[in-house]
Amino acid sequence: MRLALVADWLTASGGAERALAELSALWPASPIYTTVARTPLPNGLRNADVRQSGLQRIYRIIGKHQLLLPWMLRAIEDADLSGHDVVVSSSHAVGKGIIPPSGSVHVCYCHTPMRYAWEMEDQYLEDFHVPRIFRAAVKRQLVKLRRWDLSTAKRVDAFIANSGETAARIERIYGRSSVVIPPPAHDRFFLSDIRRPRTGFLAVGRLVPYKRFDILISCANALRLPLVIAGSGQEEKSLKAMAGPTIEFRGSVSDNELPSLYASAEAVLFSAHEDAGIVPIEAQACGTPVIAYGKGGVRDAVIEGKTGLFFGEQSEESLAGAIRRFSAASFDRAEIRRHARQFAAERFREKVGKEVEKAVVRYLHGKSA
Repeated sequence: MRLALVADWLTASGGAERALAELSALWPASPIYTTVARTPLPNGLRNADVRQSGLQRIYRIIGKHQLLLPWMLRAIEDADLSGHDVVVSSSHAVGKGIIPPSGSVHVCYCHTPMRYAWEMEDQYLEDFHVPRIFRAAVKRQLVKLRRWDLSTAKRVDAFIANSGETAARIERIYGRSSVVIPPPAHDRFFLSDIRRPRTGFLAVGRLVPYKRFDILISCANALRLPLVIAGSGQEEKSLKAMAGPTIEFRGSVSDNELPSLYASAEAVLFSAHEDAGIVPIEAQACGTPVIAYGKGGVRDAVIEGKTGLFFGEQSEESLAGAIRRFSAASFDRAEIRRHARQFAAERFREKVGKEVEKAVVRYLHGKSA
């Protein structure tokens, strides 16, 4: 059977792109259909057969995929997947809206139903600094986006969710059940030396408002904690202005550098409310405990008191309390790594492969008949 992969867009190197890279490793001969893609492609996808939409020409000029969102709905629907028997989409936005060929099976690995359309409308407007004069028009577009997103769920035969929180959201919004398979940690993280000296704290991710790096910086300033921040994004300038002398910004860090950074940290700080979040999983693969805001998919990945600690509010005070508890606790780094083995890339590929096989058996034969 011929299988096609689908992605929303390929403009960054985050958790969604890392999951897609493992899907591409599982089915290396499969083309990847997407709306737009950066050059060079994200790591793990540079040898893949990536097929962009007609929006790619505009993306090369403007360089911001977010501005193309209203046109992406039509672009993803126009993708020609004829001749493919199975479609596997990796989607947090428009990817699942692909129109699969007649008689084919569509399995969606869902990172979340489109959060800024369903649950983060006002935050989306703030994060992208949409002028107030345009907000009414943008909100009308988001209403259309919700209708489209809901209708395209019917094009999916089987959903796989990246966390229990995402599974609950799929049930609540689309009225569909799903199987939970957390995102994968690459093998490189399990090869780091867990015995190396640990100094200071680490935070990793895109520097965007909802990740709440401001909380980490405020807390590190107040407690005079050594904190390394790895990542870049639109908030970088303002966050640097907040930062005191104990905070170091490393900027964008290569995939090969990340394991040693994780393995050198006393703990990784994670203040975002994420549907899943790959950072806590990668940290634990390096034997490093996680101090995380205790909502979202992190609950599926971190065991309180054994592989990390949770704080209850997105505030400096709540995080400071968790750090004080951490300083009085002890963690077995080898046990943390053993816990993380369940999230290894090989296990991810095995689980997803089995779910796709089940969907083919369940749906393809019935459609063919």
